[in-house]
Amino acid sequence: MEEFLLQPNPTDPRLTERLSGIDQDGGAVDTSVVVERPLTLFLNSREIVTMMTICDYPQYLAVGYLVNQNMLQADDEITGIDYEEDIETVVVRTKAETDFEDKLRRKTLTSGCAQGTVFGDLMERFDEISLPKDAEIRTSWLYPLPRKINTCPSLYLEAGAIHGCVLCEEDRPLLYMEDVGRHNAVDKIAGYMRLHDISAVGKSFYTTGRLTSEMVIKTVQMGIPILASRSGFTAWGVELARKAGLTLIGRARGKRFIVLSGEDRIVYDEDPSNVPDESKRTQRKASLDENAA
Repeated sequence: MEEFLLQPNPTDPRLTERLSGIDQDGGAVDTSVVVERPLTLFLNSREIVTMMTICDYPQYLAVGYLVNQNMLQADDEITGIDYEEDIETVVVRTKAETDFEDKLRRKTLTSGCAQGTVFGDLMERFDEISLPKDAEIRTSWLYPLPRKINTCPSLYLEAGAIHGCVLCEEDRPLLYMEDVGRHNAVDKIAGYMRLHDISAVGKSFYTTGRLTSEMVIKTVQMGIPILASRSGFTAWGVELARKAGLTLIGRARGKRFIVLSGEDRIVYDEDPSNVPDESKRTQRKASLDENAA
């Protein structure tokens, strides 16, 4: 089956630049570095937030941010998305005024304007979401996924300093997004799913970063019942996952993984002895990933 509906494009000249420096021995080196840019998001006429991003898919980032913050509901009709690269602005337009604009008028905001309401809106629907109990993740799917993702051409392999998130179906990685913040990467996937009407049914989610409360909340918001990472957990991330019934898989490396929530969805159908161990180089890379996550 063909993999990746969308994947990183490390050859895009807008996303990296070459800089000169010296190495540990004082020798001259040239290296690739990721380029981050500010992007200001408007919902209709309301300025929402300015984000630092690599800005490869501003339309998906904008819509996904609004969806994951509960600023766009399922019945809000998007009539246009306007991206102006020269002024670093993206405007999402809806047919009617959204619920969020109405809430802004009724709330006392902090000096951060809309950001003062963000956390409350992020958690607003959390307790109401019911994840499918009949979803499953087979070890025969889980074992090969990190290898497929880690060997895919990416900005991480080109320049580092980047996080990745991947929407998966069984053992197939579908959407692979990268950004300087893992929250941006997951929002871009949420935006793609909304604009292309992709269902969360039968899907799982993979992230290169830590399994934090924000990653858990956004995965639950998207209706995806399984979240995995080669990195570790935070206590609050685990607490929220258990509360929502989310399957939370961490430290997935080679034949090893740890599940701290939703373990009933794991189907052990692959003999671990058939799975190769990670190389020492990959283990060192994973350690660096987790320290930087």
